[in-house]
Amino acid sequence: MNRETQGREIRKLIAAPDFAAGSVHAVTEDGHVLIASATGSQLGPYASGAGRVIWVAGAQKIVKDLNDGFRRIQEHVVPLEEEHMQQLYKVGTAVNEMLIVNRATRPGRITLILVKAELGF
Repeated sequence: MNRETQGREIRKLIAAPDFAAGSVHAVTEDGHVLIASATGSQLGPYASGAGRVIWVAGAQKIVKDLNDGFRRIQEHVVPLEEEHMQQLYKVGTAVNEMLIVNRATRPGRITLILVKAELGF
């Protein structure tokens, strides 16, 4: 698709795909899921736009509570993502937007696969 002439159609497809796949930054012991983002582009589909959402996360992302989740993002994820973005694009990162999922409003829409291995950061 041409971004110049079909920008609106591209945005609509991105906002409401049939499937969205990715990962999360923290999962609390009582089931909250936290996703931080610099641009927010993945948050709309995760929150409600995508028909189905599939997240795969390493078990190291399990934390006690929301406070530990926020701390994990600021103290662990952001520094690693900063280094990653500098290496790839020579730009920094920031937590500009965040999604916290407390529970799925449409049962079966979100699947979280926890892997007993360290995946991502």
